[in-house]
Amino acid sequence: MTYCCALRLEEGLVLISDTRTNAGVDHISVFRKLHTFGVEGERFIALQTSGNLATTQAVIGHLQNALVLRQEPNLNTVNTMFEVAELIGKTLRKVLGDITADPHEQINYSCSILVAGQIQGDKMQLYNVYPQGNFICATTDTPYFQIGESKYGKPILDRALYYKMPLDDALRCALISFDSTLRSNVSVGLPLDALVYHKDSFKIPTGKRISENDPYFTQISQQWSETLRRGLQELPKPTADYDL
Repeated sequence: MTYCCALRLEEGLVLISDTRTNAGVDHISVFRKLHTFGVEGERFIALQTSGNLATTQAVIGHLQNALVLRQEPNLNTVNTMFEVAELIGKTLRKVLGDITADPHEQINYSCSILVAGQIQGDKMQLYNVYPQGNFICATTDTPYFQIGESKYGKPILDRALYYKMPLDDALRCALISFDSTLRSNVSVGLPLDALVYHKDSFKIPTGKRISENDPYFTQISQQWSETLRRGLQELPKPTADYDL
C-alpha cells in the first residue's frame, strides 16, 4: 500500500509520498513514488503514483522513453497542464490495455496518479488521474488530493487546510497527515519524499527525503502527540446527562 498527498494552494504546491511497497509481510521494499520532470525556467511537472507497482513503473518508463526518443507528444512539448494530464491518462490506458489482455485474469493491475505542476503561459494545476485514464482537477474549494491509504491522514487536512494557507504551514499540515497515517497503518512507511514548488518560479525543486531519524519530523510528531493529549484534557468535562 502507499499514501500520497498533494496540495495546490494559492502560493504553490506541496507534494509528499511515502516509499513503502509490500506484497505480504515478507516482501516489503522501498520504491520512489514521487517523480519529477520538466525544463528549468520553463516547466515543472510532478507525478505521484499509487497502486500496482509494475503498472506505475511502466507508465513512468513510457513517459521517460518518449522524452529520450523525442516522440510526440511528450512532457516537454505539450502546452498546458491539461494536456499533461491527458497524455498521462492515455499512457495509463495503453499500459493497462497491454497487460490485461486476458479477461479472466484476477490480478489487479490498476493504479492512480496525481499530476501537479506548471508550464509557462498556463496556470499551476493539480489533477487526480483515475485508473480508467480520466481525471479531475483540484479547486480552491477542494485544494488537495490523496491516493492510497488516505483515511488516517484526511481529518487533519479537512479541519486545518485552506486554499490561502502559507506554504510552510501547509507543509506542516501535510507532514502531520503523514504522521497520523504512519502511526495507524503499517503498510505506509518511511522514508518520505517531499517537495514544495512556488507558483510562477518554474524551478524544479530538489525535494527532501525524510528518514526515520529526521530531527524535524521527529520533533513535530512528538509535539503533535503532546498537543493532542493536552487538548483532550482541556476539553469541557461531560455534562450530567452524559453520566452513563
